[in-house]
Amino acid sequence: MEQRHRRVQRVVTAIYLGIPLVLLAVVALISTTGSPAVWAGCLVPAGMLVLGWVQRRRHRYQPRWWAGVGALFGGVSGLTVTLFPLAVGVWWPAFLALPALLAGIVAGAALARYADRVLLVPVVPELAETPYELIFRLRGLQLTAVLLDADSVTIQSRPVVRSQSTGDLAKTYPLSSITGVFEAALSGVERLKFPIAIPHPPVVTEGPAVILQASGDDWVLPTNQASTLIELLNRRRSTA
Repeated sequence: MEQRHRRVQRVVTAIYLGIPLVLLAVVALISTTGSPAVWAGCLVPAGMLVLGWVQRRRHRYQPRWWAGVGALFGGVSGLTVTLFPLAVGVWWPAFLALPALLAGIVAGAALARYADRVLLVPVVPELAETPYELIFRLRGLQLTAVLLDADSVTIQSRPVVRSQSTGDLAKTYPLSSITGVFEAALSGVERLKFPIAIPHPPVVTEGPAVILQASGDDWVLPTNQASTLIELLNRRRSTA
């Protein structure tokens, strides 16, 4: 796990710090061909670098943030590299702005997916002993997942409209409040209730599920990774 951890963190560092550093070098190189005022363009990658430095400390163990940050930094880099030459009188790169934007988004998100694969493939029980937040998608519930943190488990969805209250879309239980975790098999005809507001109508399908008992609540959570979630959750509970 130590070797896997080092590889993951190298990729995360490349996303949060490497992309802004490369962009800063490119912008600085372009600025050398223009007037002193053109150097103000370095403020964009410098701001990204500061943001990346701060957010990396917060997100380094939270894979759910990596793809968004990678896509954002990659997209901004693609636009900047093609549009900033306008400041020194070079026009032709601007025609590549849209392809560069899309390529940057794809490249940044691909880096994040690679880090996620390095962390989770293959899934091993020792992951429970790491500080990483582990994500398990819920079957039949769009944009909804179980987040297994080092000391808590969260059932969370994403808002589909801005007006939707985020407080209704997440429920967190400390690991110490969990009284039981069991594997179940769904036939697909059950009517399930959930501890959060579901933005899309749930589609109950046949397959494995996890029964989670915590703080007097009893929930059935359909996931194709039921046995893995139970094993990791129990291991973290034993050390909580």
